[in-house]
Amino acid sequence: MPALFFQHKNFMIGILALLFCSIICQIVIGVIYHRLIWETEHMSTTANKSLQQLKLKFSGYSKINEKVSNVPVFVDKFISHVKIGAIPLSMLRHLSGQLMLLSVLVAGIGACLGIIHNESFFSIAPFYVISFLGLYCYFAISSLIDIPGKINILRINLVDYLENHLANRLEQTKTDMQLINRDSADMPAAYPEPEQPKSPAASAAYTESGRQDDSPAQAAAAKADDTDIPGISDAELRELESLLQELAATFTIS
Repeated sequence: MPALFFQHKNFMIGILALLFCSIICQIVIGVIYHRLIWETEHMSTTANKSLQQLKLKFSGYSKINEKVSNVPVFVDKFISHVKIGAIPLSMLRHLSGQLMLLSVLVAGIGACLGIIHNESFFSIAPFYVISFLGLYCYFAISSLIDIPGKINILRINLVDYLENHLANRLEQTKTDMQLINRDSADMPAAYPEPEQPKSPAASAAYTESGRQDDSPAQAAAAKADDTDIPGISDAELRELESLLQELAATFTIS
């Protein structure tokens, strides 16, 4: 029986290689989505660059438009652009299906060539057997990985985080910033500084009004010290005048 499978060795190797690549693509997609789902359970501390960019993008849209109106569409666009290297996962998923169909096509071509060359049924049967087994393995692994289910779980986790956690946090931060800005704007009005008079007349009026609040002793001392010459009191001025008079009388007598 194994000799029948190796009777068309080139066809069998091609069919098995295509099926193997198709199944590997399914497994890689499932692993990536599983890791993303695990990261969404710890979104606040995630180190995944794609999820960090998603949070920054959502925060930027919220600041520009005040609010993201349709979060599920925002999340769907993110999921559709998830990549492995430069290849989107959606493209890799389609590639997996195409490889599986290509393996079936190669098996059909091998069976047709066997019929053309008048080979027996037992020589052609391995093509059908390996095609059926390959299709069974492909769909069995696809159902175990459940890529649509993983995409749905990832979508639910992201929508829940963005709508119920990040959006509320951004609104609270915005409210706090508005309160801080309003308090800082009200501080000069709450503690106004006294205006200084600009003209000399206003300055004199301001001085007199300020002295009205002083005590009588302070007012009397201030009046006693008021002179036309700054820094000299009336008593000192009178002593200087008497000294000048004595000097004048001395020079007159001489």
